[in-house]
Amino acid sequence: MVGVAEVRWADADDLAQLAAVEAAADELFVPLGITDLPPPATAGERAAAWRVLVVGRPVVGFAVLELLDGAVHLEQLSVHPTHSRRGHGGALLDATIAAARAHGATRVTLLTYAGIAWNAPFYARHSWREVPATTPGLRALRAREVQLGLDRHGRRVAMARGVPRTGS
Repeated sequence: MVGVAEVRWADADDLAQLAAVEAAADELFVPLGITDLPPPATAGERAAAWRVLVVGRPVVGFAVLELLDGAVHLEQLSVHPTHSRRGHGGALLDATIAAARAHGATRVTLLTYAGIAWNAPFYARHSWREVPATTPGLRALRAREVQLGLDRHGRRVAMARGVPRTGS
């Protein structure tokens, strides 16, 4: 898509910018009455992730990837609202699939809100499908979300996307 910056691995300078991007993106939830999301992770916490992908200089969007149950798990995807609807989220998803393929994973999972337009419906438009949270890691993450109270804002779902082999 025209105007989409190149996705790259985050460096230390990029990691320092992620909390501000996430906080700005979380402001989109306020009109929905969701005002108590957990605070953004610190740069140090993000540095501990398996992989962090970013787009833009300065960073306008990012994806945090973890390894979970033999798959890659998309722990966080955020795009600054002033840069939304420009293809950055889709580019980060494509790069996530590419990272999973390079790792040898056959699928990528995530947890999100079912009924918020820029959550499950966005992912569904990018070939993600709702799946039961049946693996130990996904069950543990869902339990953590319940503990944090995220379910009070709407139904949370697990979603997955297969990772096509190169050339598929």
